[in-house]
Amino acid sequence: MKKLFLLSAVIIAVSCRSGDSHRNEERIVTVSISPFAFFVEKIAGEDFRVNVMVPAGSDPHLYEPTPARVSALRNSVAYISNGYLDFEVAWMDRFLSVNRNLKLLRLADSVNLIKDEEHGHGHGIEADPHFWIAPSEALAIASSVRDLLCILNPGMKEKYERNFSQMADSISSIHRKAAEMLAPYRGSRIFVFHPTLGYLARDYGLEQVAIEKEGKEPSPSMMKEVIDNIKASGARFIFVQKEFDSRHAAEVAAETGAELVVISTLSPDWYGDVNGIIEQIYKSLVN
Repeated sequence: MKKLFLLSAVIIAVSCRSGDSHRNEERIVTVSISPFAFFVEKIAGEDFRVNVMVPAGSDPHLYEPTPARVSALRNSVAYISNGYLDFEVAWMDRFLSVNRNLKLLRLADSVNLIKDEEHGHGHGIEADPHFWIAPSEALAIASSVRDLLCILNPGMKEKYERNFSQMADSISSIHRKAAEMLAPYRGSRIFVFHPTLGYLARDYGLEQVAIEKEGKEPSPSMMKEVIDNIKASGARFIFVQKEFDSRHAAEVAAETGAELVVISTLSPDWYGDVNGIIEQIYKSLVN
């Protein structure tokens, strides 16, 4: 009798673990890029497993999803989209057809977009997709992610509200720090290879000058224009993303004597990336 009781207990325990595992497998949120995973994990904790569509080290503007990554959406309860990344525009209908129950959060719908033909990346998409880098837009992202999580798991709403509040405080602190540090340099130019820092430039009164435009390699005339601008301004630094080919930026640096500054905008550590970028911009303007 005792053995039978122990056997029953083992079966029940295994069944419970199996059931929990099944539920956890179903509670997957897929995001387009790693920074969005940061927001989900900060607010949801371990309540959801997060998949990232674009692999680490890849350029989201050139990325094409593999069949395996598209198929994996069958197990996701939600997809968090940037809204203006090229591969999403081309593939979104296919993503949704894989899983008709997939909830879609398009973050571009909740932020204050910079609309400009220069950010079309060759596809006529007239908006700058790099909004996640600016603290002002990060608050909107966090708010939208919180709302989605509350829909997906309403029983944990209080937890998500609390974690969102803590995250909002941290983002606001970074914003105040950036505003204070960069205030003396309003109107200054920052030179970048890929036009990644437009939202930061807008929010803190700076001007972003990009070597690459519309997702295309710069022509000789564009290169000459940028080189002349850098020489005229006396700028000593050019910002490049580590995920992008920086050969043209290196050519400009060689012609002007400017130093290449490598920044990260696509890591799963939003706090670290944005704090680092703000510090690097400040150092470039001070020097």
